[in-house]
Amino acid sequence: MLNPNSTPITTANKVHTSNHRDLQEYSTLELAQALAERLAILDKDWHRLKSNRQARALELTATALVFLIKGQPTEAIPRLHQATRWLDGSISAPPCESHGSQKN
Repeated sequence: MLNPNSTPITTANKVHTSNHRDLQEYSTLELAQALAERLAILDKDWHRLKSNRQARALELTATALVFLIKGQPTEAIPRLHQATRWLDGSISAPPCESHGSQKN
């Protein structure tokens, strides 16, 4: 099992960054949380991105990754399923309540 406080495992396909040494200072969980925060759709961007399949799948997948690292696969699985559904087009964003049918 992956230790949430461990540094990322290097692979043959690792990403080379200019601040690689700086990244080693963070735990795997901290890096995943930072990625999830970066990929989260903010309120100000919601209307623009709510139907963007890639943005929605990225947000859900990053959140699922955090749960997996924390050892909570039951929290990750539904998010991964939903991310897949965004990518395969089997779900779409519901209309906003404020833009739906108006009551008089």
